[in-house]
Amino acid sequence: MDRSKIIAVTTGAIAVLLSLAYLLVVQLLDSRGQMIPAPVDLVSLAQLRSF
Repeated sequence: MDRSKIIAVTTGAIAVLLSLAYLLVVQLLDSRGQMIPAPVDLVSLAQLRSF
């Protein structure tokens, strides 16, 4: 095999592994349930403290 073909196959394999890992992470985060935003009172208090 040519050096450039080995690099191309290795790069492709890494890209596929990264994409599968990304899909796995997204599925895990999505399976945690509905995302509920923070209460408005707490958000406004945090904004006041940052000034």
